Parts: sequence; C-alpha cells; structure tokens
Amino acid sequence: MTAQRFPGWISEWVLLGFLLSVFVYGMWKRAPIYHCFVEGAQEGFTQAVQLIPYFAAIMFPITLLRESGAIGALGRLLAPALDFAGFPAEVIPLMIVRPLSGGASLGVLMDILETSGPDSWPGWLAGVYQGGTDTTFFVISMYFGSVGVKDHRYALKTGLLADLTVYAAGFVWVSLFMKL
Repeated sequence: MTAQRFPGWISEWVLLGFLLSVFVYGMWKRAPIYHCFVEGAQEGFTQAVQLIPYFAAIMFPITLLRESGAIGALGRLLAPALDFAGFPAEVIPLMIVRPLSGGASLGVLMDILETSGPDSWPGWLAGVYQGGTDTTFFVISMYFGSVGVKDHRYALKTGLLADLTVYAAGFVWVSLFMKL
C-alpha cells in the first residue's frame, strides 16, 4: 500500500464501519431498520421537492444576469474606479457572482486562473474571495425556504456585510503577501 492510496483506503473503511455500526445498533435496539430507512428517504425526497421553487427562484435571476451580459457590463462599469485603486478588474465578476451562486463563481474563478494564472495578483485575490465568502443569496433562499421562514430579518445584511469584509480584508492581506 502506497502513501497516496492510504487516505482513500481508510476513508472507505471508516464509511463502511459507520454504516455497519448504525445497522448493528439498530439491530441491538430492535428497531425496524428497513422501515426507518424508507421513512427517512421519503422525508428527504419530500424536502427536496419542497425546495425546488426556492432553487428555481434563485437560479433564474443568476442565469438571466449571466447570459444577458449584465455581470460583465457591471464589471466594466466599475473597472475604472477600482483600477485607480490598484484593484484587478478581472476579479470584479467573481465579486458580483459569488453571493449568488457557487457554481457560477467557480466558473469565473477558473476563467481568472486560466487567463491570469494561479500565482498572479488576480489569481491570489480571486482564490481568497472564493474561499472566504459564501453564496449569501443562495444560502438564504435554500435554508430559510426549507424550514419555511418568511422573514429573514438581518441574515441578508449580515451575509453581505461579511462578504464585503472579506473583499476589503482580502485586498489588504493579499496586497501585503504579494509584496513579500
């Protein structure tokens, strides 16, 4: 067994051990294991069906903005002001898309890394932004929608403020590290 294969090997056995321990525990407690499994699967399927409208509600505007070119236009609009501050214009679309969709922002990140390179100023900054922020609108839509919360109070403001904080702090810290 090589060192590269060991993590995969142990994770397979841990997963199998966990599943077997759940099965053995259910047998020991004399629980109807198959019935419990089917009931849990039914609840999961019901939950997934209930989330479809929330998923569609967040994915439609994202697709509309991306396909219409509005995200690129907004990036070009903001580019001169941010360029004056030394901010790379390539990262602006990532900053716009990241609060909306993880998949779309990952695509933007890959584009930045392919065009600018992973060890470039835009590449480092985009990596920090991708890892440090969250898909705020998507999370609020899916999580609050799954439990039926209609009033999200301060969740949106807090999430967007956290994203802006990462954008500002990331710019400062990556600037410092790029100079080292």
